[in-house]
Amino acid sequence: MKNIVCFLTVILCSKVIAQSADLNKTKNNNPIFKGWYADPEAIIFDKTYWVYPTFSAPYEKQVFFDAFSSKDLTNWTKHPRILDTAAVKWAKKAIWAPSIIKHKNKYFLFFGANDIQSDNEAGGIGVAVASKPEGPYKDYLGKPLVDKFYNGAQPIDQFVFRDKDGQCYLIYGGWQHCNIAKLKPDFTGFIPFEDKSVFKEITPENYVEGPFMFIKNNKYYFMWSEGGWTGPDYCVAYAIADSPIGPFKRIGKILEQDPKIAVGAGHHSVIKIPNSEKYYIVYHRRPLTETHANSRETCMEEMHFDENGFIKPITITNEGVKAQVIK
Repeated sequence: MKNIVCFLTVILCSKVIAQSADLNKTKNNNPIFKGWYADPEAIIFDKTYWVYPTFSAPYEKQVFFDAFSSKDLTNWTKHPRILDTAAVKWAKKAIWAPSIIKHKNKYFLFFGANDIQSDNEAGGIGVAVASKPEGPYKDYLGKPLVDKFYNGAQPIDQFVFRDKDGQCYLIYGGWQHCNIAKLKPDFTGFIPFEDKSVFKEITPENYVEGPFMFIKNNKYYFMWSEGGWTGPDYCVAYAIADSPIGPFKRIGKILEQDPKIAVGAGHHSVIKIPNSEKYYIVYHRRPLTETHANSRETCMEEMHFDENGFIKPITITNEGVKAQVIK
């Protein structure tokens, strides 16, 4: 009898331990999905969260994009190969940092390709289009939208920003330079500014790459990544201005590594939950167990502001964010 009681006790204890492990597992929502993915752009379409990241791999293997969707920020569905270089004849490798916008019931995906190092190489920033957020996407222009170095900015790390008046801008740039340009309504090119310039440099102090912009209380929050993406010092900083063209004076870092959690935290995007004041930052980081540059995973944290509208420093976590359904 004692043996039976002991046996049952062991089974019950095992179940409790297993349940506890499951509970602990559900508390850790970072990374938000499996796989090596970086440079995530998060956006909301029709009460569904979407994340469009770079497939983090050697440049020759970066020839497609996967996308991920979720109704609650915790359960994610993978949509494989929404765009492949087979659909973009001029793109051969290093397609990365996708940025997406819905425009006239079409979905326009902006991307960098080929990691060009000079004006003499083929590549730059391209545009793909689809009728659904999960694609499939096809080349929109048949050529790059931006294929030259203007103001010293490498044509990579594109972000499409829609202003309050509906005007869309392309904000982009690597090599420590950032440009902004006014997009034509059909996204086939650019509209010059009043001074007849097409590409305006808005580079803030310490800017390296990965620009992102959003509006809060009629202020323009401009964010970017600093440091080297392969190292532990990668981080996110920001500035605030009254216009999308600045001037942007650097305020400080708000997202960086925690040697106890992960390193190389950067290249992010931000989403705001509709009809609320909840903001989330979506970014990539490198696990402490990994040393390879491409071992990056996509994570998410809640972002808070102080009474003056400044972004509070963000603590990176393994827990991530709680479930959030859009009502």
